[in-house]
Amino acid sequence: MGERYVVIGGGLAGLAAAVWLSEAGKNVTLLERRGRLGGRTHAMRAEIAQDTPDNGQHVVASGYEHLWRYLSSVGTRQFIEFPKSSTLRWPDGRSTTMQTTGLGALRTLFGVHPDAGVADRLRAARATLRLGWQALHQPADLANLSTEQWFERVGMPAPAREALWDWLALGIAAEPVARESAKVFANVMATGFRLGVKHRTPVTIGYPTVDLDTLYISGALKVFEERGVDVRYRSVARRIRIENGAVAGVLLADGTEVPADAVVCAVPNSNIGGLLDDLPEHPEIYAAADKLGYTPIVSTNLYLDRPLGTESAFEGLIGGTGVIDEVFDRQIMHGRSTERAWLYCLTTSGAYEQIHKSNDEIIDEQLALLSRYYPAAREAQVVQAQVVKMPKATFSQVVGTDALRPPQRTSVPTLVLAGDWTATDWSATMESAVQSAAKAVDLLLELRQ
Repeated sequence: MGERYVVIGGGLAGLAAAVWLSEAGKNVTLLERRGRLGGRTHAMRAEIAQDTPDNGQHVVASGYEHLWRYLSSVGTRQFIEFPKSSTLRWPDGRSTTMQTTGLGALRTLFGVHPDAGVADRLRAARATLRLGWQALHQPADLANLSTEQWFERVGMPAPAREALWDWLALGIAAEPVARESAKVFANVMATGFRLGVKHRTPVTIGYPTVDLDTLYISGALKVFEERGVDVRYRSVARRIRIENGAVAGVLLADGTEVPADAVVCAVPNSNIGGLLDDLPEHPEIYAAADKLGYTPIVSTNLYLDRPLGTESAFEGLIGGTGVIDEVFDRQIMHGRSTERAWLYCLTTSGAYEQIHKSNDEIIDEQLALLSRYYPAAREAQVVQAQVVKMPKATFSQVVGTDALRPPQRTSVPTLVLAGDWTATDWSATMESAVQSAAKAVDLLLELRQ
């Protein structure tokens, strides 16, 4: 019958692990506690608009090597597009184009604020070079600084921060710069530089042209069917049983046991408690999971009866209340029909205040803010609205958390960890999730060579 590989968790890390183990010809069982795969990444249904939005809009970076490997494995890599520019807007009607490729990307880095003068741009260029140098040669105290303190230390001028750097940092770590760990931001910058040199092209930002189920899940299900992966829904794992220094099985909440010779534990840090009780170092891993904490994200899908007048697939709103950091135009991104409505997807990173508000309050708040940037929003009627609250969207990436992320390897060789909260080259991203899966799978396959 062969060795039995069990993957706990059907989020992106678990999906990638199951796909790649099956590619290696292994006998794989995937346990998912819910009735669907995808974890925190999946599509939804908007009945009134008869549409398929996502539970949260995603962007991806061109340097996501492991994500491209996963998308190639499931046959959906062609569904990512990289625009040459994006748009930044201010509430007084001003806007500027943010180039993401070629020489225009340098202008973006050195200051695209419409009020930035020559002196501001020179200061921004000097501060950007300092950021880059310190990301590659990190000061000893960087882990003790917030990103805001780091920006102040290198002398990043206010216009450059407002137009790019604060917004970029929020997108990378889903935390305001006053809370975000400078080391997390620096590590991501260093990874981007390394990959840019490796591939001889700067890392840029892209987006999916299809819903998240089509991008991440549908292809994986085809792989599972073709390779005989046993997907078990509503299977709640309680403990990984270890005997004589090796995995023996996975105990489920219903009292049954799934036999296992190796396990990839690919659950979020919020769900790790109890699963590793048989692992000698479980107190340290549980403590790290608790200390990493959680960052809330709120996503809002607004179906409006008219277009807002966006110029780019995704636009950054600068100088508002901090409620929205990006607006995504799904018509541009997906080429979707506007027969019933126009869909705009809004994301709120680090939504500590918004997460406690009612859906109606959030919708009213988002519309009011949009009205400051897009005159068409002032008369727009909502055809349908969806609010997706994720109190534990990612692990927290605030000051003091950088060194907490555990490695994929454990003291039991046949038990490995995966998930974006484990140690990788990236912050809490899709790439971090699949990179952790790649490392976990490699550790298991190395045992049999």
